[in-house]
Amino acid sequence: MTTVLIVEDEPINVRVFSKILSKRGGLDVKHTEDVEEVIQIAHSGEADIILMDVSLTNSVYQGKSVDGIKITQILKGNPETAKLPIILVTAHAMDGDRENFLKQSGADGYISKPVVDHQLFVEQIMAMLQKS
Repeated sequence: MTTVLIVEDEPINVRVFSKILSKRGGLDVKHTEDVEEVIQIAHSGEADIILMDVSLTNSVYQGKSVDGIKITQILKGNPETAKLPIILVTAHAMDGDRENFLKQSGADGYISKPVVDHQLFVEQIMAMLQKS
């Protein structure tokens, strides 16, 4: 089964995304905001795609506070995990944010929150999975 790893610090978003992806998309869902665990899951191949929140308030890596951009840079900078598709999911949806975040992080896609169109949300993730 195809597995989506949700890296998100807001429990409500985790529940909403999980429900949409499992019910509408038939996808298996994992969740963590622990950076070490994210990296371990990416290395092990346990996830087929990652939904990465940009603003992670509690995430720490090697003693430093990190956000979703930094975690994405770490994963994309490692040849073993660089091909794993990562979609940034963020409430930052001002003009230019999408291009700026994608360029900064090296992520493969961008979805703004709140997710209103559940079908479109699933379709964007499925399209990214088919590309990879």
